[in-house]
Amino acid sequence: MKLMIASDIHGSAYYCRELLDAFEREQADKLILLGDILYHGPRNDLPREYAPKEVITMLNARGDCILCVRGNCDTEVDQMVLEFPILADYAVLFIGNRMIYATHGHRFHKASLPPLQKGDILLHGHTHIPAWETFGDENLYLNPGSVSIPKEETAHGYMILEADRAEWKNLEGEVYHSIIL
Repeated sequence: MKLMIASDIHGSAYYCRELLDAFEREQADKLILLGDILYHGPRNDLPREYAPKEVITMLNARGDCILCVRGNCDTEVDQMVLEFPILADYAVLFIGNRMIYATHGHRFHKASLPPLQKGDILLHGHTHIPAWETFGDENLYLNPGSVSIPKEETAHGYMILEADRAEWKNLEGEVYHSIIL
């Protein structure tokens, strides 16, 4: 199964459109959103083409292939307008023989770990900075960065995750990092 992983759209219609174009181009099976879908929050500047209502329309049209976890900027009122579940704090996924604990990153992260076993993957957004690093007992921390408000001069981008590899790409689809799982 080919998964596209993205985080932190923050209401940008421009970058949501770019993400969905990349989803089509990648021909991924599912789009995993790691939260902060509609609002930019008080710590962020408005992203390009900030238009949460347009983001709602675009994502609802693809709701059948979206799996989403709640970010610190997502609320119950957002769930009232989005036609796919967004309020779970985490999702447990399996790819190949590895368990993935997918969350936004504001509650569970490397300094506040969820219940992981040897070799499990911690996947989260929230920092707006792409990451790939091992920690603990052969565990792996992965972060796709941010679709609309990347930090530390990183790309507007996403991750592709398959059974044997992970790739970080900018929204044009150019790979800037990859690892074997």
